[in-house]
Amino acid sequence: MKTAALDRLDLADPEQAGVYFVTDADLRGLARAGHAGGLQVVLLDLHGVRGKPQLLERLAGALQFPDPERGRNWDALSDRLRDLSWLPASGYLLLIADARALREADAPAFDTFLDILDEAAADWAAAGTPFWAFLALPEEEFGADA
Repeated sequence: MKTAALDRLDLADPEQAGVYFVTDADLRGLARAGHAGGLQVVLLDLHGVRGKPQLLERLAGALQFPDPERGRNWDALSDRLRDLSWLPASGYLLLIADARALREADAPAFDTFLDILDEAAADWAAAGTPFWAFLALPEEEFGADA
């Protein structure tokens, strides 16, 4: 995972796309830029999320998973993030507010989630489609396993 120098990112470039840490204050500008660039912008608020079950539930709602009750596990999440055929777009921008909540409550789930996001971004980049995930953390936490 990387911290973002937002002024140097081209949201249309799948080679730059990936998983980045930003602050909550950065999310609004990223949403505007994503909409302006024609990306599918999805906001996911993790406030109060204490672990994997709540995370998967929030993701199912935010990403409008077809049949959201089926496949509530890491493998299903990975498959769905690498498909997204029900949300056709030229690219994807996942803005994750209050990621600290999950990180503090369930660090292993947080780390697995980051790995799945990173794998999805790599798969989309190989297909020539940008897939971005920006996770908002307090700036002083960027260096802690970031």
